[in-house]
Amino acid sequence: MSIYLNKDSKVIVQGITGGEGSKHTARMLAAGTQVVGGVNARKAGTTVTHTAKDGSEVSLPVFGSVAEAMAETGADVSIVFVPPAFAKDAVIEAIDAGIGLLVVITEGIPVQDSAEFWAHAKAKGTTRIIGPNCPGIITPEESLVGITPANITGKGPIGLVSKSGTLTYQMMFELRDLGFSTAIGIGGDPVIGTTHIDALEAFEADPETKAIVMIGEIGGDAEERAADYIKAHVTKPVVGYVAGFTAPEGKTMGHAGAIVSGSSGTAEAKKVALEAAGVKVGKTPSETARLMREVIESL
Repeated sequence: MSIYLNKDSKVIVQGITGGEGSKHTARMLAAGTQVVGGVNARKAGTTVTHTAKDGSEVSLPVFGSVAEAMAETGADVSIVFVPPAFAKDAVIEAIDAGIGLLVVITEGIPVQDSAEFWAHAKAKGTTRIIGPNCPGIITPEESLVGITPANITGKGPIGLVSKSGTLTYQMMFELRDLGFSTAIGIGGDPVIGTTHIDALEAFEADPETKAIVMIGEIGGDAEERAADYIKAHVTKPVVGYVAGFTAPEGKTMGHAGAIVSGSSGTAEAKKVALEAAGVKVGKTPSETARLMREVIESL
């Protein structure tokens, strides 16, 4: 009842000894994630101590490389909490090691760096990247790889894919009584790994996901392309929201990718494209949640 991530996923943390890495390792463990170790070349051979979900103390080994961590622990997922200047090297190291899923939380990575590691992942063909500049992925009550609050929702029939981190949290909270199969924050940078279309394809194939919420925002044409994909390939009901209806024209709003050129990339243009594909689009997150309730009730 999930995509990309489940209770059996074994997770390593690149940057486990840093402030953010340490804080969110604790939160991921508390959410039930199977964190099996971390990576910091300068602190290889040491351990870090955290508290597991059941309250027991867990000692996590720190390895010198992703390849070593994978060989020793059987890890198949990594999450990157590495400063922007070093993020590209960390991502490429994980790709070269052959990690299956790589969640890049770091904000402020130069677009050229993101383009390079995205192309590298594409060429290798073994690593799915989520992010960068994203909240990560959560399969409620099973595993969290990211910074999403794990206690705001439970397991259920809705799949969620979102460009926005905070809107991911809001939608999960508003529909907490219905619950989610998996929720993914894909990030709003101009170059990202997993796209709306990738997530839509996976949710369509997942038998336990009955309906999908897709959250977009102004800028680019990702939502329009997703609308074309929904029209051609998605049979499950999709409800959408596009952030930025009141944004002034020609301004970058929030995310680096949220820039509007003429009428292209506006919230209204995206809404029109999605509705033409049969997607019900809310004007606010709360209206979108209400539309999803109606969909679930009608199933």
